[in-house]
Amino acid sequence: MQILKSTKKKLINRFPLYFLLGLILTFASCNDKIGDPTPTSIPNPNATKILPIGASRVEGARPTYESYRYELWKLLVDGKKNVDFIGSITDEASYPVYQSLSFDNNHEGRGGLTSGEILSSISHRLDEIVTANGIPEIVLFSSPGGNDGLQNLSYDDAVKNVNDIIDLLQAKNPNVTIIIEQMAPPSSNSTDALKNYLTRMNTEVVNIAAAQTTNASKVITVDMNTGFTDALLADQVHYNEAGAKFIAERYYAAIKDLVKQNQ
Repeated sequence: MQILKSTKKKLINRFPLYFLLGLILTFASCNDKIGDPTPTSIPNPNATKILPIGASRVEGARPTYESYRYELWKLLVDGKKNVDFIGSITDEASYPVYQSLSFDNNHEGRGGLTSGEILSSISHRLDEIVTANGIPEIVLFSSPGGNDGLQNLSYDDAVKNVNDIIDLLQAKNPNVTIIIEQMAPPSSNSTDALKNYLTRMNTEVVNIAAAQTTNASKVITVDMNTGFTDALLADQVHYNEAGAKFIAERYYAAIKDLVKQNQ
């Protein structure tokens, strides 16, 4: 009887240890099931710094209309490009995780701004952007003069402002590459005055790029106009998802050989 009591006592004493071990193993097993890698958007320090500038076509307003930035970012991820979108604005819209990465949602697009207002905004915020993110190496300049046309502002002033924006960017980084759009058209039912204004600006952008290119800093036009139709618009001027993809693909073709590759 004494032997039986002793054995029973040992089993009772060991029970808490077995129970605790079981809890630990169960907890570890649960963690394995839910422990998918946490999405990350932390760029490599050696990433190419890309600054998207412009107005609402850069900013986007999900789900009402789209920015091209998310679609371009996905193309850059697929191409294993090492890039960092920079700017003083953080896009608060919800974007799906892609290839275990969170969307790099920084930019410098402010809805409604005219060329003069973009010039003023960049002149006040560029130092802040550089301090926080580093010097932009590539700038994506969206729809230059687009809101000037919508507001029937001076065409000559818009051209001057676009040139001044480029001057400002080159002064900050003499080696910057600036990709400037021949912008996508507005809806086909827009006024003839607006269509003519934007067509004139798209022609002038080629001259601006040629005049502003230096030995160290290239200003390159990208044609967003040819092939763009009403089917790519969410409203009179903004992109739907297909339109955002259209713009993103043309930007990607323009910059894919200019950005760093992931090692």
